[in-house]
Order: sequence, then structure tokens, then C-alpha cells
Amino acid sequence: MFRLYDKINNNEVYVIAEMSANHGGSLDNALEIVRQAQKAGADCLKIQTYTADSMTINCDNEFFQIHGGLWDGYNLYNLYEYAGTPYEWQAKIKEECDKIGIDFLSTPFDKAAVDFLKNLGVEAYKVASYELVDIPLIEYIASQGKPMIISVGMGSLEEIQDAVDACYRMDNDQIVLLKCCSEYPAPWNDMKLGNIPDMIERYQVPIGLSDHSAGSIGAVIGVSLGACVIEKHVKLDGVESADSGFSMTMDDFAQMVQDVHNAKMIVKGPDYTLTKGEEASTIFRRSIFTIKDIKAGEAFSEDNIRVIRPGYGMKPKYYKETIGKTAICDIQRGMPLKEEYIQ
Repeated sequence: MFRLYDKINNNEVYVIAEMSANHGGSLDNALEIVRQAQKAGADCLKIQTYTADSMTINCDNEFFQIHGGLWDGYNLYNLYEYAGTPYEWQAKIKEECDKIGIDFLSTPFDKAAVDFLKNLGVEAYKVASYELVDIPLIEYIASQGKPMIISVGMGSLEEIQDAVDACYRMDNDQIVLLKCCSEYPAPWNDMKLGNIPDMIERYQVPIGLSDHSAGSIGAVIGVSLGACVIEKHVKLDGVESADSGFSMTMDDFAQMVQDVHNAKMIVKGPDYTLTKGEEASTIFRRSIFTIKDIKAGEAFSEDNIRVIRPGYGMKPKYYKETIGKTAICDIQRGMPLKEEYIQ
């Protein structure tokens, strides 16, 4: 049972651990990532379903060369050959997810990959930021009738709306949009997480964050601004891959999971009811007390009553109107002043 909407509807954060290329070419590593992600508290393990040929063509001209960044010097075809997750592993990865009770999710990059995942029995699909503009692909994915988690990195308002409308044309309204900065790693100044509340209002669908920044702070801030899904790349210690340079170790990921759940608790509200702890603390508030012995018929004055702690007496807002009134009984020093003591 895919738990995405269970979490969202219960006002909880759904956490996706993105494996991507961090298996480092080893199925054993891939299965270990599944196990460690589940142990760290992830709700879902995500992979990517593509071949180099489904992503691009094998061409060495200038259009296909990468200059700068983590993948400097690669051409696109060679990068995808190096980074891909072999199709023959993917059923085994899903089986491991099913076995240990973690959701399985993948990003397809062409129709054949959509069909392949359908045959695996996937319960949702992810759309990558770079495919946000591939409306024919989004329509085909949406036509499967499964939840759509769509990253919107690099997306203009028009492009995001185009993708949402593509899902609606296919009668699929199970849409979750992920705010994303498509830089690897993403610097703080480029994150623009203030878009999250605007996206919630603008698109009227659940909004999450695909976070490529360092550490937990982006995810924590995202949740505090309303993100209900957090996606983060994870890696094993000592395994180098095309994505390891901007991915999070499992220990740090476990801390991030704890941090985002705590952030979700912290931002609850509006709710002005007192907690049990606050109720217990009210006795230490200020209230009106007698500071001298007072005889029946004696007037209350600034000399015999004061606003002090603790909080067993009348509220301080009644202090001024009490001054000048008289006591109907003897009152000892150090007693909380009650309404029934006043003439």
C-alpha cells in the first residue's frame, strides 16, 4: 500500500530517499541502500528507470558535451551509461522494498520505462525536473491513473501549469509538485523556498521539496513553509558515483528525517489552547495577593494588595478596579485575593 496520501492526509511528512546513481554499479550496494534508507526512517526508496538510449543519442558533437559542474568532461550518453540503474536489478530492488516495508518509486524517462514500471506493479510515478517540459511523456504517465510526483526545477509558472494541465487532461488529479533547484549541489541563495507557500495557494495540490542542498536546513525550512514531501539523494559511505558529490550519507539522512518530523511538530497551528505543560505552569503567573493583614471593612489599597507571583488570586487586570473597595472579611497576609472577599 503506497503511503504517500496516507501521510499527507494525516498532516505528516513523506520522506523519499533517492538512490539515483549511488549504487556505484553494484546491485549489492543498491539493496544495502534500500535497507539503510528504511532503517534511517525513509518512507520511500526511489530509483530512476532509463537507458542511455532512452535519454539521448550517442553523439560527440558540442551539443552533447557537459562543461563544468560535477559531470564536467562527460558527454550525455556516457554519463547515462555510467549512472543508470540496470533494468534487470529493478524488480529485485522493489522486492527488497516490499520485503522490509518501504515504498518503491521510480522516475521513467520514456514510454517504454513507464510500461516496464507498470509491469513491476508500481503504485506511483515520479517526473524529473528536466522532463517537466516533456508534455507527451507526462500525459502518458498520467494516463496510468497513478499518483504523480513532479519536480519543477527550472520550471516557469507557465511550464509548471502546462504539466499540471497535462495530468488533468488525462483525468488524473493525483498530483504532488516538488519545489526544486536544479543545481548540484544547490546553493542557499538559489533555493527560493519562499515559493512553497505560493505554490500551495497557486496550484491547490500538495507541495513538497526535492532538496539538492547541503545538510538538513533546506528540508527543515521547506517543511516549516508547508512542504509535505521531502526528497533527498542518499549514498553509502565510501561508494563513489555520478551523484555522490551532492548526496547525503545515511547517518546524516537519518538525522534529517528526525529533523523534518520535529519541524512538522514545531510548526503546528494555529492553535491557542493551552498544553498540559502550560496549564501546569499557570500557577506561576502573576495574580492579586494580600501583602498585609486586612480587617473586614478595610479598603483595599496599594499598601495592602499587590500583583505578584504565584497565580492563585484574581487576574491582574482587576487590580485597579479593586483599589478602594472594601473587604467583607478578615484576610491574612499572603492570601490570594478572591472575588468573594470583596464588598
